[in-house]
Amino acid sequence: MQTIENAQFKAQIDEHGAQLTHLFNNDGNFDYIWNNDLWPKHAPVLFPAIGRSEGDAYTFEGKTYEMPQHGFVSEETFSVEENSGSKLVLSLTDNQTTQKYYPFSFRLTITFTLSAEGLNFNFKVENLDDKKLSFSLGSHPAFNVPINGDGKFTDYKLEFSPSNLDLKQFEIVKTPAPFRDGKVIPISAANKSNINLNYDMFADGLVIVENDGITGVKLSSAKSKHSIELSLTDFRYVCLWTKEGADAPFLCIEPFQGLPDISGRQSELLTKEANTDLDAGESKTLGYQITLK
Repeated sequence: MQTIENAQFKAQIDEHGAQLTHLFNNDGNFDYIWNNDLWPKHAPVLFPAIGRSEGDAYTFEGKTYEMPQHGFVSEETFSVEENSGSKLVLSLTDNQTTQKYYPFSFRLTITFTLSAEGLNFNFKVENLDDKKLSFSLGSHPAFNVPINGDGKFTDYKLEFSPSNLDLKQFEIVKTPAPFRDGKVIPISAANKSNINLNYDMFADGLVIVENDGITGVKLSSAKSKHSIELSLTDFRYVCLWTKEGADAPFLCIEPFQGLPDISGRQSELLTKEANTDLDAGESKTLGYQITLK
């Protein structure tokens, strides 16, 4: 376990999966990140797939490869490249295990940097191969809601930026795993750019917000002085999730650059919808910030 800290915050990150496990407010002595066996994860990294793949597989150059839900990096141990006290750099390079799922030479580098305002994430994907690769990448942080025990889940709201959006989502079909069905529908719980949280909106398991142009989202309540805000300019989609049917006191706010499959349609990797392609020797950097109060 790696720890980084400054005067305002302390973060703990597990090298196994490069998963943020705790993010403490030092003044208030509370944790923003979920820790409970009701859902035993905290903030998984999703790569090189997001969600479920049809048949838990995909095709590439005429061959079928297995692909676990959300990819495989959550089961890989990253190398520590740097820990300067307030900044941590972790990296994963392809190996014999990853090659079974994903026949490419790559490096994924994740940098966690604390500031006076919160925590910055930076993801760099490098194609070390001599052929084109394609990937999805997402981050899956689960936040305690209520924050610091202030109020209850349904006292909180999400405010998307800019303020003039008509929020839409991908329609989800359960098979019983949640897949897209290809349709885009309004978010019934939304009022323009705002959503008042309720558990019914997660009956289908997740809400993937479709809108292009979202720059950020803020979680807050009139019953708390604390809030959590994510800047999202590098990520095309945002997923919202809590454990359905459990009235669970957490909410995942997940930046997505990529999408789950449509039910019944297995993807060919290089033509998969919303994936990012990298030619040999190319790299791509994506980042987002969590601003905390």
